[in-house]
Amino acid sequence: MNKIRQRLGRKLFFSYFIIILVGVVSLAITAEFHAPSALDRHMASMETVMGGNMGGMMSDLNENFRTAVNEILLVSAAIATVTAVLISSFVTRRIVSPVQQMKEASRRIADGRYDERVQVIGEDELADLAQSFNQMAHTLAQTEERRRQLIGDVAHELRTPLSSIKSVMEGLQDGVLPAEPATFLDVQHEVSRLQRLVHDLEELSRAEAGQIPLEREAVNPAAFIQAASERLRWQFEDKGVALRLELVDALPSVQVDAARMTQVMLNLLGNALQYTPSGGQVAVSAWTNANKVIITVQDTGIGISAEHLRHIFERFYRVDKSRSRAGGGSGIGLTISKHLVEMHGGRLIAASPGPNQGSSFTVTLPIAA
Repeated sequence: MNKIRQRLGRKLFFSYFIIILVGVVSLAITAEFHAPSALDRHMASMETVMGGNMGGMMSDLNENFRTAVNEILLVSAAIATVTAVLISSFVTRRIVSPVQQMKEASRRIADGRYDERVQVIGEDELADLAQSFNQMAHTLAQTEERRRQLIGDVAHELRTPLSSIKSVMEGLQDGVLPAEPATFLDVQHEVSRLQRLVHDLEELSRAEAGQIPLEREAVNPAAFIQAASERLRWQFEDKGVALRLELVDALPSVQVDAARMTQVMLNLLGNALQYTPSGGQVAVSAWTNANKVIITVQDTGIGISAEHLRHIFERFYRVDKSRSRAGGGSGIGLTISKHLVEMHGGRLIAASPGPNQGSSFTVTLPIAA
């Protein structure tokens, strides 16, 4: 009995068989109790019309009628049972086969074979289920690939400062490097890099999980734009990159966490400064469109090609592969910024005409009600 419950094909067959059985029993009960009275009424009507005593003939006719009905029911039940077997076999192959394929594919995916896919046949609900299964498998494959890449990127980010610290420590032990403040200052710089990386990773994990608390309030966008600009202005002057603010008067307020949006602007401005050579320019503009405030950070830097543009918000992704890891940030600032903007109900998009033609990052935020 347990095997019957565990097999979908047998369930389908027995469902058909039960329907047939209920139909046959219903017909048999009807023929047993209703057919004789109906036949008696018709025979009485015939006796009135034809006259004479038809009692004996009526008894024989009633008996023969019952026998014929039972024979017809028996033949019908046999034909219906055979039909149920054939139909259930067809339906079972049509329904159970894709389900079995998905079951086997799911087991292989659980074993780590994320390239498994099932065949999509037809346009019914089973086809939709197979398509959804394939989409799930594709998403799992991408997630696994990102996990491996993340582990590799974190290991690479940690390797450089740790190797530098190890080299300095070995040099101090061997007496090759002097034990003076400048030597220890190099170690302190590498330790600071490790601390920043750990902090950024913690921030990214919280942002991706949506667990960063936001203290929202009505804020004029000019406030956090100017705050970020002032904090980085001396760095722009030191590198020789012009920083211009082009903000329209009386910008409407947005319901945001001012500190977090300042963090976003610092990331965007710092990224623009990092990839803009001396003599270049970074312009920050803000205006309104319908019920949204649009903030754009546009630079005249190295630009972004189309192949890099779609990956620009991925963790540890760098447009300039030749840039040393020590020459930039952790490589996850844009990723964190995108999550922060989306947590405020906004959007962050990147655009660039191509290499050496600059790039722009646009933040869209809803106006406060």
